[in-house]
Formats: sequence, C-alpha cells, structure tokens
Amino acid sequence: MQLVRGIHNIQAEHHGCVLTIGNFDGVHLGHQQVIKALVEKARALNCVAAVLVFEPQPQELFSPKNAPARLCRLRDKYTLLAKLGVERLICVNFTRAFASQTAEHFIEQLLVNKLGIRHLIVGDDFHFGKNRVGNFDMLRQAGKQFGFDVSDTQSYKMADCRISSTAIRSALEQNKLDDVRYMLGREYAIIGRVFHGDKRGRQLGFPTANVLLKRRVSPLNGVYAVNVNTEKGLFGGVANIGARPTVNGIRQQLEVHLFDFSDDLYGQCIEVIIKKKLRSVMKFDTLEALTAQISQDSEQAKKALS
Repeated sequence: MQLVRGIHNIQAEHHGCVLTIGNFDGVHLGHQQVIKALVEKARALNCVAAVLVFEPQPQELFSPKNAPARLCRLRDKYTLLAKLGVERLICVNFTRAFASQTAEHFIEQLLVNKLGIRHLIVGDDFHFGKNRVGNFDMLRQAGKQFGFDVSDTQSYKMADCRISSTAIRSALEQNKLDDVRYMLGREYAIIGRVFHGDKRGRQLGFPTANVLLKRRVSPLNGVYAVNVNTEKGLFGGVANIGARPTVNGIRQQLEVHLFDFSDDLYGQCIEVIIKKKLRSVMKFDTLEALTAQISQDSEQAKKALS
C-alpha cells in the first residue's frame, strides 16, 4: 500500500480515487465493513481505494488533555488497512492553519483538484472546515457540482452495530478482553520498536524489552500476561504498561519480559498481544519487594498462558 504523507506530496498520479475520511482508530469490525465497501466501490469504478487520516487526530490538537487514548498508531493503521485491500493511505498534517481553511476550499482544492475523487464515503456526522461548517449535505451538493457521489458510512455498518473506538477503550479499561476481541475481530495488541532503557529490569534479574508509547496515551494500565511476536518467533511474557512508580517512571511505556528468551531485541518492531490482566500498577517501598512481585507476576502469566 502506498503512503502519502502531507498534502504537498499528493502528485498528479494520485488523481482519481474512491475515498473515505476518518480516524479509523483500532480499525475495528465497524471500520472493516466501511473499508470493504470502499474497496468494492473502487473496483467497480476501476480506480484506487484510498483512506485519508489526520495526524495528529483533531482532538489531540484542540484539546490534548481530553483527547482519548489511542487504540493504534499510524504504523498499525497502515498495516491493518493494507490487509483489508486499501491501496493508498493519505496522511494529512492536521494543524490550526489547515483547520481554519473554509469548507469550500477543503472540497475544491483537496478533494476535487488534488485527489479527483470519484466517490466519497463519510459519516453523516462528519464536519470540516473553519468553525466546522462543512457537513454531509454540503458534500452531497458539491458532488452534484463536481461530479462525485457521496455515501454514508452508516449504510455499510453491520445490523445493530454498537461497535466503536470509544466502546473498545471502555472495555479495555474494564478488562473485558473478550468484548474487545469481538469488536476488533482480533486480539488487542500494541506494536512498537524496542529502545534502550535504563537496564533496570536486567539488574533485577528480569530483562525487559522497552517500547516507548510516545505521545500516545495507552488505553491499558497494569500488568498483563502477553504473547510477543518477534523476528525469532512467538514468545510468552509478562508486560507492565504505564508509568513505573517504584523507579520514578514518568513517561508511559511498555516493558515486557519474555520467557525463555535471551537474544537482542533492540531496534526490532515487536507485537505485544494482550492475553490477561494480572493486576494494576503498584508502588513498592523497596526494589526487593518489586523483584518479588515481578517473580510472582511471571509465574501467574505462565499459568495464564498455559
């Protein structure tokens, strides 16, 4: 799948597509139905199936403290959408300047002149442009003027579909992993690159692979039994997701100790599949107490995975 980062990188060969616009956070079953319709429509019109997303997501720009935890990063979206048959992912840098353009400019310059859309699929609650005056009805009127059709994502959703990214976040917070698996159509996983940490886990006898969550706030917080996909294969493990209160952790990160594994993971992209929550994050008075708890967590994780 082709990735186009930034409006300035949209070229003449990108003109002509069937497009959908949204966050697609988690690429859950509801999203998958929309993408299925997108791909089918693109095949019928003999053009490219394209998805447009914003980075950062709008709420992360306007209200960062209240922005919801992300279910997946852009890298994860790319992988998941490619598997569904999307041929082009267009990532627009969402800035205050971009948000302040008129709705008419958004339609004429981006959708028509730059992308040459043949068909657009968006939610009927989609708003865009300065003061969010652009809406579904405006897009339909523009479609009549510029020669593209518009359809509502709701018409492609599953019957009695109550799946949403918000519902998945809520289920993760409540440790309802079966509900999460149902809504995603797969087990929830965090994908990231392993970086060099402070080697604290190695000093405690439990070396960990560390994945920085960057600006993404994790919807999970606690200690979990996990399976980890690496270049060497699949391994069981125990993961801590969140801050590290005992060792003055500030940034949110994922630390995972792999069982029966001794190779170097630095620089590798790993997939950490969440299997079961063992406990919440706790603060310990001593490193000895923390070490004893990690040992207990590891035994619990091994039992859960077996």
